[in-house]
Amino acid sequence: MRKIIQTADIEKMDRQYRTNLFNALSGYKGAHLVGTMDKEKHTNLALFNSVVHIGANPPLLGFVLRPTNVTRHTYENIKDTGYYTINHALIDHYEQAHQTSAKYPEDTSEFEAVGFAPFYGDLHPAPYVDDCLTNIGLEFVEEHTIEANQTILVVGRIIELMLPKRAIGADGHIDLAALGSVAVVGLDTYYKTEKLKRLSYARPRKA
Repeated sequence: MRKIIQTADIEKMDRQYRTNLFNALSGYKGAHLVGTMDKEKHTNLALFNSVVHIGANPPLLGFVLRPTNVTRHTYENIKDTGYYTINHALIDHYEQAHQTSAKYPEDTSEFEAVGFAPFYGDLHPAPYVDDCLTNIGLEFVEEHTIEANQTILVVGRIIELMLPKRAIGADGHIDLAALGSVAVVGLDTYYKTEKLKRLSYARPRKA
């Protein structure tokens, strides 16, 4: 039997129940660690489940930030320096990755607090996560406020990409399951990924 939930039911929901329900409703998402640094070279690391593909030419990724009516260190650092990294969380350290979502003081680095090691590239100051196998360096391009709830879509251009050669196919396809990238549903439930099958480009079938 299906449970039918309509607007009137949603408005009466307990806040935490509603949060859990609608965060999970969009299904499996990538668990990504966003690394930033402020102008004083203090590092920050935060877990996001909202990274999305925006385009391939130029290569753009976006992610959604909650409203900035309270301090958002990731957002402030990106606006201050113009750079950030996105790192795929792995099965081996998903509990550490989850812990970065705790509200640490501004002068506390999540890298140190949860035991991740940072490393740096040559093109920008933002820290990568050495413990992750897929590391993406981005330059901030633009932001868009979602007027319905004041969340912010941050868009960045990929300027650097690092991952094992074995994960990249001859046609550029990346096998994230082979690398152990983890998926997340809602805010706190993690899943292993498993490739079922890669299909050919879909075209209309002839009768």
